[in-house]
Amino acid sequence: GLGDRAYDILIGSGLLARSGEEIARRLPGTRAAIVTDENVAAAHLDTLKAGLEKGGIQSAVITLPAGEKTKSFAHLEQVVDGVLAAKLERRDVVIALGGGVIGDLAGFASGIVRRGMNFVQFPTSLLAQV
Repeated sequence: GLGDRAYDILIGSGLLARSGEEIARRLPGTRAAIVTDENVAAAHLDTLKAGLEKGGIQSAVITLPAGEKTKSFAHLEQVVDGVLAAKLERRDVVIALGGGVIGDLAGFASGIVRRGMNFVQFPTSLLAQV
């Protein structure tokens, strides 16, 4: 088993709207940085932000260009700078809202900032789910 590295996987409708409740239950008192791209932000960001607010979670948003070219050190630096600018701490959470590129960048950033931060993924593509 994964032991202390185990994590929950939630599948179902309405998870963005319930995001704050679900995250606050597992990580009380946390704040968040949402990493997304322009296309996904237009479709889903407002729902996620409202869900986080319902759970009492303050969030900063880091919006990147859509597409495979976004997977770069320059955009990784943009994510890290955004997390640091939001003054998030190790107990806080980086949230990936998007496909594989966004999940990879946000996940890597969460692992290298503050010696490892919490990470939550809301995948919007099959690639991001696996």
